[in-house]
Amino acid sequence: MISLGVSTYSYWHFKGDPTPIEDCMDHAASIGVTGVEILHRQMASEDKGYIQKLKRRAFLNGQSLICLSIHQDFVHPDAEIRQQHIDHTIRCIELAYDLGIPCIRLNSGRWKTIASFDDLMDARGNEPPLPGYTDDDAFHWCIDSVEKCLPAAEKCGVTMALENHWGLTRTPEGVLRVIEGVNSEWLVGLMDTGNFREDLYENLEKMAEYVRFVQAKMYFGGGEWYTQEIDYKRVAEMLRAVNYSGWISLEMEGKEDPLTAVPKSMEILRAAFG
Repeated sequence: MISLGVSTYSYWHFKGDPTPIEDCMDHAASIGVTGVEILHRQMASEDKGYIQKLKRRAFLNGQSLICLSIHQDFVHPDAEIRQQHIDHTIRCIELAYDLGIPCIRLNSGRWKTIASFDDLMDARGNEPPLPGYTDDDAFHWCIDSVEKCLPAAEKCGVTMALENHWGLTRTPEGVLRVIEGVNSEWLVGLMDTGNFREDLYENLEKMAEYVRFVQAKMYFGGGEWYTQEIDYKRVAEMLRAVNYSGWISLEMEGKEDPLTAVPKSMEILRAAFG
C-alpha cells in the first residue's frame, strides 16, 4: 500500500521567514493529505512544549508525522568536525523519537569546493574533492559516521533514510556504496525523484529496491533552481515492480504559491499512485 504525504518544505524554500509548520499541517489537512514530513530547519523550536503542540495538531488533523528531514555533512577531513555532525544526527534521531516520527532524511555531505549553491546547481551537483583527498576518503568518512549513529537509531526505533542528494550520493552508485558499506537495517534508501539530472528513470530504477521513503518533486511556476518533467505513472510502475509499500512525500519546489501548487501536485500524485 502506498500513502501520500507532503513535506513542509513545499511551503517554504529557505527564503524569508519560515512558514510555520502548523500552517503547513493545516493546509495539508484541508486538502485531505494525511502524512506530513517536517523540515528540521523550519521548526520554530526543539522545546518539549513546541514538540507536543505539533503532535497534538497532527492528532487533531488526523495526520501522521512521517519523516524528519535534516541537514548534516559527513564529508570533512577533520574528525572533530565530523563528530559535530554525528552528534547533530543523533540529536535529530532523538528529536524524531520525541515527535513520534519513524524516519529521518540523511545526506552524505559534499566537498564544498564549489562555494555557491547556485554554482553547484549549474555544475549539476558535481564538484571536485579537496586537494590531497579523494572520493574514497569521503565515502570512508561517511560510512564510519553513519555507523556511529546506528546505536541511537536502533534505541529510538528511528530509521535513517539516505537521499540521492548532492555530494557523494548524486549518483545511484554513490547511494548504494554507502548503504551496502554500512549494511544495517537501520539505514535504507530515500528516493528523491528530482535529484538525478541525467538518465532520470534509469538511475531511479538502480536504487529502487533499497528505497523505503520517496520524495516526489513538483515544479509549478518553474523550479527554484531547475525544472524537470517527471512521469509519475512511470515512477509508480517502477516502485510497484519492487513491491514498494510506504510514503510518497510531495516536495513542491516550484515558484507558484504553494496554496495553489500543492493541491494541483497532489492531484497528479493521486492519479499516478491511487
